[in-house]
Amino acid sequence: MSDFFTLALVTATLRLTTPLLFTALGGVISERAGIINIALEGLMLTGAFFAVAGTWWTGSPWLGLLIGVLSAGVAASIHAYWSITLRANQIVAGTAVNLIAAGLTAFMIQRIWNQTGASESVTRLPSLATGINILLPVAFLLVPIVSFFLFRTKHGLHLQSSGEHPQAAESVGIDVTRNRYIAVIASGMLAGFGGAFLSIGDLSYFTLDMTAGRGFIALAAVIFGGWTPFGAMLASLLFGAAQAVQIQAQATADFPISTDLLLAFPYVLTLIAVTGLVRSSNPPAGLGQHPTSH
Repeated sequence: MSDFFTLALVTATLRLTTPLLFTALGGVISERAGIINIALEGLMLTGAFFAVAGTWWTGSPWLGLLIGVLSAGVAASIHAYWSITLRANQIVAGTAVNLIAAGLTAFMIQRIWNQTGASESVTRLPSLATGINILLPVAFLLVPIVSFFLFRTKHGLHLQSSGEHPQAAESVGIDVTRNRYIAVIASGMLAGFGGAFLSIGDLSYFTLDMTAGRGFIALAAVIFGGWTPFGAMLASLLFGAAQAVQIQAQATADFPISTDLLLAFPYVLTLIAVTGLVRSSNPPAGLGQHPTSH
């Protein structure tokens, strides 16, 4: 066991945390504005796919990253339109985005590469060191930036008031609809960064359903972290470490804990988070509410 906790385990933890952290930060922004974002899974998948497709079309992973992030923002705007303008049930709208993303990416793989299951290989984003993609430090640098925006700027406080007390916010002239649109689209773009990290940061291709539930784990990290950027970061690190330990255990002979149990551990943590058993803070008071609802 002395060779289990190695630098490779730390690197794997950070690498597995990064897509969760990008997406969880997006979830924090969206839910602080009052919009439940079940769509994070589909937004990640959209970003992952179009990052690869964009790289394939342009030959540049940087342009691919931009296309992936913007595509996820477009998908998020659809969720925002359904949830904010049409006042649809936010969970149903988010689920619809997830289903559309899964079906669209499967269809587009066949149309673009004339094959099923996976894309062709493309150029990856550059790495700073072995296992440290350039997007990894960006994700962690965004944590204090998002925290400062939410809790230390006028626009951030207005955004939060749109999620805490939307009716009161509108009564004092705060544009709740605009704030919520901005928050949901920003959450989509951050989820797009998370998806792009998976496809052209960690790997160099897109596979069918490659997010594999990470969007839902990121949403659990939002709840687990008390709807704060630093809390979401710690929760993402916990989930990332759980996945890294499971992978390391599979490669370690005579590991004392069943790898099947370790495989389920991140999802057990997710269930604990969403049921609120270890939650010490409450969600935004206006989460899921429309400004004129009573």
